[in-house]
Amino acid sequence: MKYMEIYKTKKEPQLDKTEIQEYQKIKEKIIQQEINNEKSIINKDVIHELITKNTTNHKILNKLLHDIQGYGKIDDMINDDDLEEIMIIGSKKPVYVYHREKGMMLTNIKLNNMEIRQIIDKIANNIQRKINKQSPILDARLDDGSRVNATIPPITADGPTLTIRKFRKNPYTIFDLINKNTLTLNLAAFLWIVIEGLHIRPSNIIIAGGTGCGKTTTLNTISSFIPQHERIITIEDTLELQIPHKHIIRTETKPPNIENKGEITMDLLLKNSLRQRPDRIIIGEVRSNEAITLFTALNTGHSGMGTLHANSTYETITRLTNPPMSVPNIMIKSIDFIIMQKRIYHPKYGIIRRITDVAEVVGMENNKIQLNTIYKYNSVNDSIKYTAINCNALNKIAYLTGLTYKQVHEEIHEREKYLEKYHDKNMNIEKVHEIINNYHQKTL
Repeated sequence: MKYMEIYKTKKEPQLDKTEIQEYQKIKEKIIQQEINNEKSIINKDVIHELITKNTTNHKILNKLLHDIQGYGKIDDMINDDDLEEIMIIGSKKPVYVYHREKGMMLTNIKLNNMEIRQIIDKIANNIQRKINKQSPILDARLDDGSRVNATIPPITADGPTLTIRKFRKNPYTIFDLINKNTLTLNLAAFLWIVIEGLHIRPSNIIIAGGTGCGKTTTLNTISSFIPQHERIITIEDTLELQIPHKHIIRTETKPPNIENKGEITMDLLLKNSLRQRPDRIIIGEVRSNEAITLFTALNTGHSGMGTLHANSTYETITRLTNPPMSVPNIMIKSIDFIIMQKRIYHPKYGIIRRITDVAEVVGMENNKIQLNTIYKYNSVNDSIKYTAINCNALNKIAYLTGLTYKQVHEEIHEREKYLEKYHDKNMNIEKVHEIINNYHQKTL
């Protein structure tokens, strides 16, 4: 049995009685200036200036930075790029974190009701929202893009809770996922071909999987395969995608205000995007009635990608065709591929994220959607292999470009070799996008 590891934060130096008094005095002065200036966030330089006028004590300086500008005891966690999630489950209970490499971890931090509420209220104030007994749920995001969900009594019995989903400052690239074995060089090259479509026939793709399996990360990385000349519009509940594309419009839903007015839904954003001449529509997560609008767009010649919560490729079809999405079977054929991604336990490597299936939607038989598995994961050798005898999308690309099916496969292998030249380099997502675009220029 593997025991949960402990995540330890740096202990703040304890203030003595005199330092506490000095800390309180300076803090009150800063808060008063905040009130006078009607600002919700105090500038770091202003804090530093106020402190240095009154003290040279670094312990007080650091505590003020943590408590006023930062988020108190969890500030170090928020600034740790190795953490994916921070989970506060109630008063005087240990805070949990999800580490990118080590999985779920217990921390040495506990917060009381007041400390949790102060963090929640600060987040709410920064976005001019309220959380109270009448509205006890808060969905928001921090300045760095991290996604926040907070709840307070009466809906949570053990006091306020807070969950923060963090996003990497430096987003993963396709090479990062290859090196982590989430997918192989060959699968990356295949996805490159079908997403680009040799500039004639790009594929429509849904990435499916459970919570925390890395769907959005994969969507973000494979979006680098979209040619630079295309116009992209992204639609998300909370901005997560960081696609380094020149011609991109990023849109985000908006919840109703206190008077229950002004809501902007995914469906409304999607309908609006169709008036903006998109080459590619990317939806962060398909979950409700916007699915019909999306599939209507895909059936009228628009190209798109998105994610969806499901546990298998066939469950993806079931979810799409049943309420609340209710997409007619005849429209499902506009999707070319379903990529299945899972977070699984491997006896040798522990918790890993893997693309386990790539299934092609090949048509209907007896009013039932038919899928053809193109790639399949083997847990014994921890690898995903091309298993299909034939691939409709590649046949369509061949037909529309005048190439043979064999020549399209040869191009996949050429791109696999091209990716192999760079996969062990340490590059950010902008550089990777540039490398891929350089190859695009060659194929135009």
